[in-house]
Amino acid sequence: MGKKEGFFLNRLRAHVRVQPPTTTSHHSCSQEPPNAPAETKGRRIIVVVDSCSESKNALLWTLSHCAQPQDSILLLHFLKAKPSPSATGEEETCDKHTTSKAYQKVSTLRNICELKRPEVKTEMVVVQGEEKGPTIVKEAREHGASLLVLGQKKQHATWRLLMLWASQARPLTKTDTVEYCINNAPCMAIAVRKRGKKVGGYTLTTKRHKDFWLLA
Repeated sequence: MGKKEGFFLNRLRAHVRVQPPTTTSHHSCSQEPPNAPAETKGRRIIVVVDSCSESKNALLWTLSHCAQPQDSILLLHFLKAKPSPSATGEEETCDKHTTSKAYQKVSTLRNICELKRPEVKTEMVVVQGEEKGPTIVKEAREHGASLLVLGQKKQHATWRLLMLWASQARPLTKTDTVEYCINNAPCMAIAVRKRGKKVGGYTLTTKRHKDFWLLA
């Protein structure tokens, strides 16, 4: 491992605690030892979820490599608000059926969290907005997130070059959700992509490092 990769991994460990979940040892002695350390305050980890497999993979990575028993996970699902036909230009809220279906999807992922990591508190919220990226960043700020995790699709080299050229020609828009969140989130934001079965592991992208391969 080179110096650059080692520095990034150490920084990632410091902020994300990239390691397998810790197990609690059970001792026969119930008396608390003297000078016991105070309970560590947990972090608020926001995972952006939807019906795509990429967001589920990001959640599974969070559960297996990131979340600690004292942390809490907030599953965030975005719904695009319908444009209002009125002259006021205000957004129209999504109908109850759409919102209910969204909560059902998120509830399924919450069940996965409770099954794999029952000691980690899991919450869920469905938010509405005009643009996905700015809405996610706003929620991360309002909820006091310590870490923002997003799933990322695999992009071919040609597409990456095209997006790089486009980002230099214009500011990031609502279509660049992952990049927008990484660059504007009030906390550390990580895009997670699961690699193929032959290669294994995950590819992580942060504001300073692109496509860092983490074996797992």
